[in-house]
Amino acid sequence: MINSSLHYEVHLNHSAHEWVVFIHGAGGNTSTWKYQVESFKPLYNLLIIDLRDHGRSKNIMPEKDNYTFDIITDDIKKVLDINGIEKAHFVTLSFGSVIMQDISIKYPNMVASAIFAGGIFKANLLIKSFVQLARFFNLFLSYFVMYSVFSYLLMPYRKHQKSRKIYQKQANKLSSKEYMKWVGLYNEFFRLLNRFYNQKINFPALAIMGKQDYVFLKSAQKFAKKHKNVIITEVKGAGHICNIDQYDIFNELALYFIHEHKYQIEDTRPDFQAQRSKAG
Repeated sequence: MINSSLHYEVHLNHSAHEWVVFIHGAGGNTSTWKYQVESFKPLYNLLIIDLRDHGRSKNIMPEKDNYTFDIITDDIKKVLDINGIEKAHFVTLSFGSVIMQDISIKYPNMVASAIFAGGIFKANLLIKSFVQLARFFNLFLSYFVMYSVFSYLLMPYRKHQKSRKIYQKQANKLSSKEYMKWVGLYNEFFRLLNRFYNQKINFPALAIMGKQDYVFLKSAQKFAKKHKNVIITEVKGAGHICNIDQYDIFNELALYFIHEHKYQIEDTRPDFQAQRSKAG
């Protein structure tokens, strides 16, 4: 089946005025957010996107031989335009946080706030080594085998078993050809990280990081220290995929942050505190 836009899910709440847009990480899909939907949808309109080649976003036309962040970001902007979304809160995971950085640079007025779960912010030595190792193994391992290996490196503990299994299952839907196109973003990836890290952040942002996210936590701490509009919260018992490892805590933190940075003048949801209590 040929598609002209990304696959996405919409959960409309006719008593809500604000939108929350969810962007998953590399190898993921809309089910990345399965533990968030029930907590968020009583309060907001939700848009949950499958990135190009991921989930049900297959055979997107026109087909591209190589990917750039312009292509990836334009895919998302098109979906927002289709749904008439001019401004939103963005909730992102892992590589999705890098895509969010590009969105905020290209469309700054569209971002009401941003939540970076397992956010990637600075290409320190550990992150560069991790990416280089992935590129090396890619020369002789299949994509799925390599992804399985690296899911253990990123999420090594028993407490990460649920998130590890979910991501391995999701990644199996990405072909080797599709994966190689995403690998092609390598050089642009580091340039984008550097630009975002060093520019002024003009929107409220929350980095929710697992205390056991040993690859990305330190760079997130430095990023939050550098920018006054960025808050970091570290979640005990969680690794890189903290929205799954400790989803109750993640949901409570995220919902509170979004509520504190609503972009509508009036909050028409007097039962918010009760709903937030249920989410926790």
